[in-house]
Amino acid sequence: MRSADFQSALRMETSAGERSRQEFGNLLSSHDQGRPEAGAPFRLRLGRAVLSAPFRGLLICLLSCGLLCICALLSLLPSSSQATEAITKPNIIFIVADDLGYGDLGCFGQKKIRTPNLDRMAKEGMRLTQHYSGSPVCAPSRCVLMTGKHPGHGFIRDNKEIKPEGQLSIPPDTVTLPKLLQRLGYVTGAFGKWGLGGPGTEGEPLKQGFDRFYGYNCQRQAHNYYPTNLWDNDRRVTLNNPPFSAHQKFPAGADAADPKNYEKYAGKDYSPDLIAEQARRFIRDNQARPFFLFLPTTVPHLALQVPEDSLAEYLGQWPEQPYLGTNGYLPHRAPRAAYAAMITRMDREVGRIMDLVKELGLDERTIFVFASDNGPLYDKLGGTDCEFFQSAGPFNGRKGSVYEGGVRVPCTVRWKSTVAAGGASDRVTGFEDWLPTLLELAGAAQSTPQGIDGLSFAPTLRGHPQEPRPFLYREFPGYDGQQSVRVGNWKAVRQKMLPRKKDAPPQMDIHLYDLATDISETNDVAAQHPDVVARMERLMREQHTPSKEFPFPVLDRAAQGD
Repeated sequence: MRSADFQSALRMETSAGERSRQEFGNLLSSHDQGRPEAGAPFRLRLGRAVLSAPFRGLLICLLSCGLLCICALLSLLPSSSQATEAITKPNIIFIVADDLGYGDLGCFGQKKIRTPNLDRMAKEGMRLTQHYSGSPVCAPSRCVLMTGKHPGHGFIRDNKEIKPEGQLSIPPDTVTLPKLLQRLGYVTGAFGKWGLGGPGTEGEPLKQGFDRFYGYNCQRQAHNYYPTNLWDNDRRVTLNNPPFSAHQKFPAGADAADPKNYEKYAGKDYSPDLIAEQARRFIRDNQARPFFLFLPTTVPHLALQVPEDSLAEYLGQWPEQPYLGTNGYLPHRAPRAAYAAMITRMDREVGRIMDLVKELGLDERTIFVFASDNGPLYDKLGGTDCEFFQSAGPFNGRKGSVYEGGVRVPCTVRWKSTVAAGGASDRVTGFEDWLPTLLELAGAAQSTPQGIDGLSFAPTLRGHPQEPRPFLYREFPGYDGQQSVRVGNWKAVRQKMLPRKKDAPPQMDIHLYDLATDISETNDVAAQHPDVVARMERLMREQHTPSKEFPFPVLDRAAQGD
């Protein structure tokens, strides 16, 4: 406060104090019995006690100061309108699976893996059938979700590990969804895998808008579902698990059919169970105020690990070939059953959260969102068999690809008081759209920051008509460098723009697909539609901004006019 302002405020407070003392003096004098004789010392009678003038002045001063203190304290309490506003803000529970394919849920066509609770969420809410993750891999996808910026403008554009633990940190001044919700009075908690800044950096969750964090900070450590420790806020907590690597092969000469030979790839504390327990506790602890619960589970990312009680639900259902760790991660005696069991166990935890919200009477004012951070795995990595489960649905591409199978993900939204049950929307939406959408649903559309790429689709969720998204852009410097842009049903793709093979030139050809007739992106029609290709090329050039941390030379030169 400036000196003149301080002096003015002090004079106002002093004047108010003098008026209060005068009013108290008048009040107390009115209770005095009789007037003193002329020249006699003035006294105040309180009951049987008689106070002389000096003591009377002291009492008046104390009482007036006490009144001012009470008024000041009352001014700090929220008004009734503010309290009502806090109660009516919807709670938000946002669950993100890890490497879950579009076709891995029953509500999106899965026939082998049971997901009754997520199917119930879809039945009681809306399926988004053309929803896109932020990127085809973990960290940049989460960055898009947290910031509302697509990967051509976002800070994190690929996975980038920083030793000894964690990934490249987002900057301290990054405007994130949890920071914005905190300003609106939300209590915020993240439970699961973070990946946007290692312990002690400016990117760790407690410095990016979360009041509570429990789980893995580092994506690499999340490869093991039985880690030796997890993070509880900024404190490392030890688990009841032996140390072992999540990347090893089955011992030569050991019996691959003997379950005992796989016991060393497990422990006592299964991290998804502990994380889900902490998430439920967060809900109970904050049921009286609006909360944002972010649950980026590690399921079903590799390695294939699941407790025996869940594995038993699927053992023997399909032909199995033991996986011996020859293609990365950990061996498993029944890899197909393990993959299915991991998803069903995750679904069980989602159901427990839904039941708890209902038990606490919060169902009508809680938004549930479920999505995946990218598409399913490829080449039977780590023992997975996404072809057997048809995890990518009808799409071409897998994790790491900007083709549909790598970035189009299952998404359901449930808000019983607002989103009509049993609906589906084919509006093109992406992870960047959640930031403005959730702010609008929270009644704070005016808090949406400038300069983001996300577009609110709150009207769609409320059942109102809405203009189609003008375009949806993706770029990814990993996996040989890629770009894509979707406009209506047109989808343009570039790949091998940063070839890993030495001396190989970058490929700048644009492949064009009509998703209305070619959902699998197998028929390149670029030669037949040069006008569309030119329009797509212009968008690809315009939507990229150079990044020091993630250089993309062929795009950087174009952006700089070279």
